[in-house]
Amino acid sequence: MRNQKVDKHNDKETLTRKLRTAALTVGLALGAGLAHAHGDVTPQAVDVSTLPKLGEDWREVNPYRDNSEAIRIGDSAFNQNCARCHGLGAVSGGIAPDLRKLDIAPETDEYFLQRIRHGVSRNGAVYMPPFEGMLSQEAMWAIKAWLETVREK
Repeated sequence: MRNQKVDKHNDKETLTRKLRTAALTVGLALGAGLAHAHGDVTPQAVDVSTLPKLGEDWREVNPYRDNSEAIRIGDSAFNQNCARCHGLGAVSGGIAPDLRKLDIAPETDEYFLQRIRHGVSRNGAVYMPPFEGMLSQEAMWAIKAWLETVREK
């Protein structure tokens, strides 16, 4: 009778150990999946075909301010190209600035455009890659139009 109790205890202990190992394995697999889900850092194409074309000359002021179609496109474009560093909803997770604090005033449009076009580097370290040649002017201004809708005062 005593040996049966010991065997049951050992079986229970073995089952518990197997369940813990399985749970750990699943947890590690999910964690690896989440790390990989951070996304491909290659800029994603943005369909701006429903927006008015801006031509070759770069605008100094956002021509899409308060344009609902540009805001819709900018929301998607931001999530595809900017959120991995600036956070979903532009709420920074600490990697890059919180863009909800970006000023809306027209004089800051040029600052925004220079950053997104040419990127940001300091002492040889790239803090933000340049997006000129990867995103169109229309896509950049659509992103700015969307950012203006999530700005915190």
